Amino acid sequence: MSNQPLAERLRPTTLDNYIGQEHLVGKNAVLRKMIESGNISSLILWGPPGVGKTTLAKIIANTLDRPFYTLSAINSGVKDIREVIEKAKKQQFFNRPNPILFIDEIHRFSKSQQDSLLGAVEDGTITLIGATTENPSFEVISPLLSRCQVYILKHLDKEGLMNIVKLAIKKDVILKKKKITLRENQAMLRFSGGDARKLLNVLELVVAAEESDKVVITDKKVTDRLQKNLANYDKQGEMHYDIISAFIKSIRGSDPDAAVYWLARMIEGGEDVKFIARRLLILAAEDVGLANPNALLLAQSTFDAVHKIGYPEARIILSECVIYLATSPKSNSAYSAIDSAINLVKKTGDLPVPLHIRNAPTKLMKEIGYGKDYKYSHAYEGNFAEQDFLPKEILNERIYHPQQNPAETKILERLKKWWGKKRF
Repeated sequence: MSNQPLAERLRPTTLDNYIGQEHLVGKNAVLRKMIESGNISSLILWGPPGVGKTTLAKIIANTLDRPFYTLSAINSGVKDIREVIEKAKKQQFFNRPNPILFIDEIHRFSKSQQDSLLGAVEDGTITLIGATTENPSFEVISPLLSRCQVYILKHLDKEGLMNIVKLAIKKDVILKKKKITLRENQAMLRFSGGDARKLLNVLELVVAAEESDKVVITDKKVTDRLQKNLANYDKQGEMHYDIISAFIKSIRGSDPDAAVYWLARMIEGGEDVKFIARRLLILAAEDVGLANPNALLLAQSTFDAVHKIGYPEARIILSECVIYLATSPKSNSAYSAIDSAINLVKKTGDLPVPLHIRNAPTKLMKEIGYGKDYKYSHAYEGNFAEQDFLPKEILNERIYHPQQNPAETKILERLKKWWGKKRF
């Protein structure tokens, strides 16, 4: 027991002891109801590290008294999947509930590995529970995703994190033997970033460094201890989200030196090349945008190229793309525009499409005015004809606002020429 990490020793075994994720497992919450009913469908738990994905999977299996198999996508292949499925098939007798197969980091499985799960999930040989830190829409194949419910887990809040610390001090077989005083908690919370496992690692590291059984935890002591033990503290890559944040903000802030440095940190840390390339693709649209539309094209080419090439050569392609994005002019006008439009839709509801721009495939539709008075833009000088395209209730709403960069300055000039001061 003493050789286990604190986070493992403290892992809850029932929903009543599970801290956080009230929206899923609190009283009358959707996942709790499903578990209590005794019927659980295949599902994917999506959320950041250290929020209880693995713990929740184990609790489900324990509560439902199901056989529990676990695979890690990092070191398991198709052969391992087939072996588990064969074991599950051998247990199908006397109406015994089907086993649960838990796959950690399912986003790292290839298409062929995910394909090998389909039949067993579809015919009920196994109930799949996948855990992922990445958006399943990008990383899980559609046929498998369509057979699973997706539940989003959130970072733990301050109250939840501190409850875990107090529980550890009071209940853990090792810590409860010491007299621990938590004088300050800001440094622990800051270093944890909402990750319960990281928080318990910090607590264990600080307590283990004290020779006396009397331990007073302060912000300075936590900071000093982590600076001395940073390599050990982050040996499982727990700074993943901090480094990707620094990487993105460096590119957004137009600092190529910092951007390439953080890229190197990710490469040296063994970060998945697909993860980096996908972030660059998103950033090209979100932060460079219309100030330099070629950025999206280069990011797409980078995404395709590094998939084909892989490390170590992919580092050169990534570096070129990172420097290009960091040194490009920046605009988030497209990002702001779609968010504004979505908010407008939520606010105004399903407004009717103006009659003159509706489709009119039948005679009746034409008779009642569908498509009437529509102006075909290409039939007019300059391929433009002024007419209204928004519902009349929001006719004067401005959604896209060109920003001050050479490319969008030209866009604004074009819009003013077409629409005049009435619109722009």
